[in-house]
Amino acid sequence: MAQGIADYLKTESPDPLAVIGYDCRFGAEAFSDEVARVFAGNGLRTLIFDRPSPTQVASWTVIDRKATGAVAITASHNPYLFNGVKYKPETGSSAPTEVIRELERRIAALGPDDVKRGERDPLVEVYDPLPAYVTQVGRMVDLDTLRAAGLKVLHECMYGSGYGYLSGLLEGGSTRVVELHADRNPYFGGVNPEPITPNLGAALATMKSGGYDLCIATDGDADRVGIIDEGGRFINQLQVYALLMLYLFEVRGWRGPVVRALNMTSMADQLAKEFGVEVYEVPVGFKYIGPKMQETGAMMGGEESGGFGFAMHLPERDGIVADLFFLDFMLKTKKKPSELIAELMRMAGPSYYLRRDLHFEANAYTAAKERIMRTLREAAPEKLGGHAVAKIVHLDTNDGTKFFLDDGSWLLVRLSGTEPLVRVYAETRSQDELTPLLDAGEQMVKGA
Repeated sequence: MAQGIADYLKTESPDPLAVIGYDCRFGAEAFSDEVARVFAGNGLRTLIFDRPSPTQVASWTVIDRKATGAVAITASHNPYLFNGVKYKPETGSSAPTEVIRELERRIAALGPDDVKRGERDPLVEVYDPLPAYVTQVGRMVDLDTLRAAGLKVLHECMYGSGYGYLSGLLEGGSTRVVELHADRNPYFGGVNPEPITPNLGAALATMKSGGYDLCIATDGDADRVGIIDEGGRFINQLQVYALLMLYLFEVRGWRGPVVRALNMTSMADQLAKEFGVEVYEVPVGFKYIGPKMQETGAMMGGEESGGFGFAMHLPERDGIVADLFFLDFMLKTKKKPSELIAELMRMAGPSYYLRRDLHFEANAYTAAKERIMRTLREAAPEKLGGHAVAKIVHLDTNDGTKFFLDDGSWLLVRLSGTEPLVRVYAETRSQDELTPLLDAGEQMVKGA
């Protein structure tokens, strides 16, 4: 893989500069060292991070150092058994589909004898990315004001590479950041490092005991975010996206299009209508969101998993900047998170959302996917959860179907391309209708 990426980088520049970042997973440093040796063997100048860091820090380093591309060794929010590579082109964004295909083509054509390895010196430089990232974040939000705000924030690091970043950015004043699960644990404490309710038991319990203004949770590579309010109630990622939109509109005075994945909230459309901006819907994933942000000049983009990107920064997820924006929203409005949610519901609600993950045996997943896709396309129901299906949209990415109901609710069935699971998403106008709609989606999947 490293050789294929090196070959690609050499086609992108006569004198490529590569960046290597990594998270806290087992063997992360060893994998990054091997990539560095392959890059050195190919004559590439390379910056390798001096510690585990969020993936967006690699993205920002590409822009700041005018690098040709970056490799982030991470499996993000996936289980501890997983590992992987995220490639970032010169824009710092997720790699577009055509770049991914070219990398896959090059990697598939190589054999073990094609890999060139060399000594790291003098081409590979150990690099501290934090100062440049802090400078950039300081352009996005007033850090001095946040430091002096006297807030008490719990940061659930989920044993990921976000440890030390939020606390470091906000140290030096009366605001205090207390980190939870900030040590190195490649098993992630037995839960997936994804900031959703089932994985946040300790953080939820801590918040319910009182004493904190907010809990911020970041995933394994800290590019996704989850929020828990002052009373220990989880604020789902659709609500967070809508609140960040509201922050940019009301506090920052920004106006511009927004991009949302098709599994995002209809509240975004309501807010966009209220403030007179365009909404662009794209398939799930920042490989679609980032390019659409660049194409349309969008002020922000987001997806259901808690990944949010912002104009004037990166066309890519940044959980740290999203966290700081949320804190600034609280500070500027003098409102608690629960009060911000209440305001959002008055403006764009009501909205009730939940996702259900249906797991399959890995060796049976391919056949199950084919059956489910066939059912979704050929035997789609006319009613779901007691409501008529008003519109059906089969995803362009050929991995699922979205059902729009006559009352404004929706159900999405989406088949994962990276894990043996099917995700069923639902957003309703009534709390009582949420579980029945999810049940209907699950029955459709299991009956295929």
